[in-house]
Amino acid sequence: MSLFEQPRTSVEGGGITRRQAWGFFWLIVAAVVAWMIFAVWPAWLNAVLISKKAFVSAVLNGLTLAGLYFLVASGFTLVFGLMRNVNLAHGSLYLLGAYIGYEVGARTGYWLLGVAAGFLVLAAVGVVMQVLVFRRLEGDDLRQTLVTIGISIVAADLMLAVWGGQTYQLATPAWLDGAVTMPVITAVRSNGASVFLTYPFYRIVVLVAAVVIGVGLWLMLNRTRVGMMIRAGVDDRAMLSASGVNVHAVFAIVFAVGAGLAGFAGVVGGSALSVAPGEDVRYLLASLVVVIVGGMGSITGAAIGALLIGLAEQIGLVYFPTYGVVLTFIIMVVTLAIRPQGIMGKAR
Repeated sequence: MSLFEQPRTSVEGGGITRRQAWGFFWLIVAAVVAWMIFAVWPAWLNAVLISKKAFVSAVLNGLTLAGLYFLVASGFTLVFGLMRNVNLAHGSLYLLGAYIGYEVGARTGYWLLGVAAGFLVLAAVGVVMQVLVFRRLEGDDLRQTLVTIGISIVAADLMLAVWGGQTYQLATPAWLDGAVTMPVITAVRSNGASVFLTYPFYRIVVLVAAVVIGVGLWLMLNRTRVGMMIRAGVDDRAMLSASGVNVHAVFAIVFAVGAGLAGFAGVVGGSALSVAPGEDVRYLLASLVVVIVGGMGSITGAAIGALLIGLAEQIGLVYFPTYGVVLTFIIMVVTLAIRPQGIMGKAR
């Protein structure tokens, strides 16, 4: 090391490394969050934050909403962020998957069949879109944008004609109903008995499913031969094709997975919330914001973006009901100002 070089991880004037300093900071943050969730709050904190039940419920709602946003945005980041295909009909895929899941579940009486149908049918629709639309418009972002906007408008009108303007609710099986008692004390009664928080079991299942799918997608892209081919095809399509790989088949698989995840999320989201016209626009905008904040083409970035947006929406709904919707756009603007490529995105 020369006289002019400094240790990269050292903190000026201190005896700890920068990595240790960040680790200590996140340890403090984790300790504060753990105390706010598991400890009994003093009266002044309950007065400031309405109540511990309201705060913890908002956090849990934010986490489960983040899980749903991630399910939608993960498919979007595969198609838009990784393959550079501008698919503004992604929200329509979500809503169509929800309607198909509703029909199959209502006619058969099996919710899981509705979930499977939502994924498989939309995966097939994704392959058709990739072959008939995106394969013909490769590299032309403007035409992809205009064509997919047209597809979304036509799809919205067709779904409105078939299912009408009413709101549908997908019925979940009995084993997913009910609430579970969380290890969170929200209050202490005068007799000394503790009051624990209860939370819907289905929302916890949605969060767990999002985590499992996220880990699976990350492993597929980073630890499998298919993932290697996908990343190679994005970086140098001609070289991958010259090595004997069918690039169009690889991209069709990616599009099928992305569209299938949108359909899967539609059934899951329609079971947790509802299915109605306009949900396609809502989840398309949510996917765009999540991908922009997290970074295009990054599954980890999509998870971080979904977490930030989901928590901001739900906490804002409780504590800033008038201006809560602004929080998501503030997060996006700050991210673009500090890191234009997104939190986990790569500079190009």
